[in-house]
Amino acid sequence: MKLLHLDTSALGSHSVSRQLSAAIVEKWVQDHPGTQVDYHDLAADPIPHWLPVVDTSREPDHLGERVLADFLAADVIVIGAPTYNFSISSQLKAWIDRIAVPGKAFRYTENGPVGLAGGKRVIIASSRGGVYSEGPATAADFQEPYLRTVLGFFGITDIRFVRAEGVGLGPEQKAQAIETALADIHQATALAA
Repeated sequence: MKLLHLDTSALGSHSVSRQLSAAIVEKWVQDHPGTQVDYHDLAADPIPHWLPVVDTSREPDHLGERVLADFLAADVIVIGAPTYNFSISSQLKAWIDRIAVPGKAFRYTENGPVGLAGGKRVIIASSRGGVYSEGPATAADFQEPYLRTVLGFFGITDIRFVRAEGVGLGPEQKAQAIETALADIHQATALAA
């Protein structure tokens, strides 16, 4: 089994999403010995944003090919995804743009798009300064709906979120949010019976 682990927070050791994604991977490997883990820190080693090919004499996009191959080969993908300005980080968006390849991750048919990357589980370690899963700020959540939509477009239906919300609302709320999220990891990593 192959697990692709991505971190996208620019906060380094202060990152809640990194703490959660590491705990998720640790739990997965503990429960599924022999799992091969491929780790990418997209903040420390960012993927350049996708640009259209204008000059046909340019070298092929080997980085894009490698990123896509890693994605397609993975059985499980763990993404550390902080909410930045109500959405995802630009590092995560750059990664998504590299895997959103027609004929590889999806294809168009006369009946509409068809995802080609199904059969994977994606576990997203989401950290949020505010609370967006309920209450008046739900309309401002462009992170989780976007990730569900784009991953679903690729054919991925097994998408789980481990959320630490309200981490910007003070130290007590942050500690409680992390504790709650860590407790949710068992359910996110459990295989269906």
